[in-house]
Amino acid sequence: MLAIQKAKAPVDKLKLGGDILKNMFAPELPAVAEFSTGETMGHSGDRLAAAFNVSRKEQDEFALRSHKLAKAATEAGKLKDIVPVFLDGKKPQTIKTDNGIRVSTPEKMAALKPAFVKPHGTITAANASFLTDGASACLIMTEDYALANGYKPMAYLRQYQYVAQDPKDQLLLSPAYVIPKLLDRTGLTLKDVDVFEIHEAFAGQVLANLNALDSDYFCREHMGRSSKFGRLPMEKINNWGGSLSIGHPFGATGVRLAAHAAGRLKEEKGQYAVIAACAAGGHGVGMLVEAYNK
Repeated sequence: MLAIQKAKAPVDKLKLGGDILKNMFAPELPAVAEFSTGETMGHSGDRLAAAFNVSRKEQDEFALRSHKLAKAATEAGKLKDIVPVFLDGKKPQTIKTDNGIRVSTPEKMAALKPAFVKPHGTITAANASFLTDGASACLIMTEDYALANGYKPMAYLRQYQYVAQDPKDQLLLSPAYVIPKLLDRTGLTLKDVDVFEIHEAFAGQVLANLNALDSDYFCREHMGRSSKFGRLPMEKINNWGGSLSIGHPFGATGVRLAAHAAGRLKEEKGQYAVIAACAAGGHGVGMLVEAYNK
């Protein structure tokens, strides 16, 4: 406004005013810092990986696995729910697949420098999810309404569970807290679950959660359980890739996880899928999805 007052010519005032109005409608960039602590999630993820003894090599291997699985799922036509995006311009193009999938090599990944905790951190650009544009949508309705209106359900949403914990030291540990609570609530055991879809904020975060669930000490001291919950089978986790390879558009990843869970249940002929995701503020959510086989 001060610049508009100082502008001498009317045309200059109009130009500055137009710029202000245009900027008012520009989208706000998503924050990568945790609002309750001011710490970036990358720093939290690095400390979490260290606390649960997750090595840089393990993180790189898990990230590479995510990219390989996403590439294979894309080439096999399994990600059928992607809606093409049409881009105008000098070179019009249609984006039909996720374009963040890049299968690297262990050598190239190992050569990258730490992204957050320097010089000894273990999170890098290769084993962290990347910011990307994206949107998602799904329809939730009763089975009777769906069938009456010509829709074929993908799956049943059987149960959900929210958790919250200390955002300073346990910001990204929600999956470890929510999965046991969700299964206890439904009367299911780890062996009953055929598919796991876990948000991959960082490779170290996922692996730290797996280590937490398999830790007698953590499950006793922090979750009040008599012993460890158990280790989730890696062969059941994120078999179509995850946020590390597909990207993490804020607000859209949850539905993407649900779509992958439902699609994998059908593809792998499973019955139950568990979805788990960490979120800002130390929050987290878990969902139990059952295959629709009618």
